[in-house]
Amino acid sequence: MPLSIINSIASWFLKQRIHQIELFLKYPNEVQEELLMNLIRSSEETVFGEQYDYASIKSYQTFAERIPVSTYEDLEPYIERTRRGEQNVLWQSQIKWFAKSSGTTNAKSKFIPVSNEALEDCHYKGSKDLLCLYLNNNEESEMFVGKSLRLGGSSQIYENNNTFFGDLSAILIENMPIWAEFSSTPSSKISLMSEWETKLSAIINETKNENVTSFAGVPSWMLVLLNKVLEETGKPNLMEVWPNLEVYFHGGVSFDPYREQYHKILPHNQFKYYEIYNASEGFFAIQDLNNSSDLLLMLDYGIFYEFIPMDTFGTPDQKVIRLSEVQLFKNYAMVITTNGGLWRYLIGDTVRFTSLNPYRIRITGRTKHHINVFGEELMVENTDQAIAKACQITETEVVDYTVAPIFMKDKEKGGHEWMIEFKKHPKDIAAFQKALDETLQSLNSDYEAKRYNNMTLNPLVINVARERLFYDWLKESDKLGGQHKIPRLSNKRDYLEQLKKMQN
Repeated sequence: MPLSIINSIASWFLKQRIHQIELFLKYPNEVQEELLMNLIRSSEETVFGEQYDYASIKSYQTFAERIPVSTYEDLEPYIERTRRGEQNVLWQSQIKWFAKSSGTTNAKSKFIPVSNEALEDCHYKGSKDLLCLYLNNNEESEMFVGKSLRLGGSSQIYENNNTFFGDLSAILIENMPIWAEFSSTPSSKISLMSEWETKLSAIINETKNENVTSFAGVPSWMLVLLNKVLEETGKPNLMEVWPNLEVYFHGGVSFDPYREQYHKILPHNQFKYYEIYNASEGFFAIQDLNNSSDLLLMLDYGIFYEFIPMDTFGTPDQKVIRLSEVQLFKNYAMVITTNGGLWRYLIGDTVRFTSLNPYRIRITGRTKHHINVFGEELMVENTDQAIAKACQITETEVVDYTVAPIFMKDKEKGGHEWMIEFKKHPKDIAAFQKALDETLQSLNSDYEAKRYNNMTLNPLVINVARERLFYDWLKESDKLGGQHKIPRLSNKRDYLEQLKKMQN
């Protein structure tokens, strides 16, 4: 069958989903309420459901009053029972897959249960919807004439007590439908290789002669791969390697610090960038418009959403609200109840709503990864945007960065200390520092107030990292690969001090 016909059939099939998406766009809160009741009804006879008497829960109000908001540590005893082979603990159907995740920095591994429903009705459904929304916005797309270059994690699947664990991308590849395998490169064998540097070479060897039309992966690691492709092929840009490239589907970390570097290696004004928001716990949101930074919250994936305003998060006044109560442009910690058995689970991400009809969000950071030592409420969204702007002003490129507080000592004021690895160094580090500091003040009024006349915060301090410092730090931590991330912000100095020790 000609590739053009395959492309047409695939496009037609995927776009049939648009009508279902329109349903939750029209009735978002009703869809969410019904979904919650279905999750509760199906779990009445689980260990967790019997403990909290799910059979008697008939409304959201009762659910919210009875079920506590949980961290991973709260649910871990139930998850461990399932990992040892016991079923019907948190979820009613069999669970044999666990996505191993340590988050961004936590040394202790988490094992997120992945049910068949979570695989089919959330993760794979999200992947198909991503394509559906992209094709709906780009009628002339010929993406399926070629293949998608995927860059996932670098862990294999391991077995324990007849249950299986690995990073989420490994689980998805292991269970991947035939249609997805057919349209992807590299092969599953290479995608599941554990050793990152060997895997990188294998991916390049297999894909450089393919007709690649799209990419999918985390921006920081994908950039490493793509620059290596250019180095090995000797081509000036990626359009010379793969002339039919049309879109990059990205997620995991903010795209802002890397945007200009991608534009340099993809110098084509029609090339598209589409962001997704997914994690081991679920697939949450998709960019649904061309040239947008907003993500459509997907409401029919078996995930019920609640939110905690960050201005009361972790205080005695903390309040949990449902989707119908959110307000525009406020920062919220996200709480999820899922078809994998996570009940009122605090995922650790923060978001803000940019639209309420439909519900669109932007990811602003992590509940643990912000700096508020001096009341400055600095979020990852602020620092990512400030780095991007400072790079633009000073014609600089950044590989990675992290920030920590400088604590007040004796009569000394506080401050922020940065470790930044540059790909293209600024000609004047003082000018870069000034651009970064002034942009942060323009983005964050709390930071601006603390910086006013150096009242509370001294000017920020920048350490220029040696080449490959962050790469070496991740390698030493056994965290090389497509799903691991640098901790951007911390209220403590642990990560920064580790990096400073490795600086020489």
